[in-house]
Formats: sequence, C-alpha cells, structure tokens
Amino acid sequence: MRYVLRDLDYFQKTMKTPGRGVPFEPPELAQAVGISRSQMYRIVAGEVRAIQVDQAHAIAEALGVAVLVLFAPPASPEQGRNDTGPAPA
Repeated sequence: MRYVLRDLDYFQKTMKTPGRGVPFEPPELAQAVGISRSQMYRIVAGEVRAIQVDQAHAIAEALGVAVLVLFAPPASPEQGRNDTGPAPA
C-alpha cells in the first residue's frame, strides 16, 4: 500500500520548520528516515508523490507531525495495492 503526499509546498515548509524544531535538508531527512538521498530528492521535487506506508510514517515521525497531515492513504486498499508509480498531480 502506498500513501500520497497531500501538498508538496506544505511538505517543504514542514521540512524547514518541523514540529521537532530542527530543520531538515533532503540528505539529512533521508538519513533520518532510512531511504536513499535520491529518493528523498525526488519526493521533495514532487517527482514522486506515492510512497510506501512505512516511509510515510517515518517521514512524519522525523518531522514531528501526524502522518495524515502530510500523506493521504489510498481511497481503497485495492487502489493502494496496485499503485506502483508516481501519483498524478
């Protein structure tokens, strides 16, 4: 299942002023979350909007916000299961 980034601008602002108080650049957030730097750059650039549930939770945790503030679950379990590419804009 994949979660979709709700609002790219809000995500970028949250990286600069996270709930935990320490701003993140993409490489630092990637390290904190445990994903590749290139994957994080693609998320931050808006090239990838649908990510694995565990990654969405890890990003939200690192930024100190609730996962549903940043990401939306699929409308149905089937939709999330079959989604392998980037989400439509």
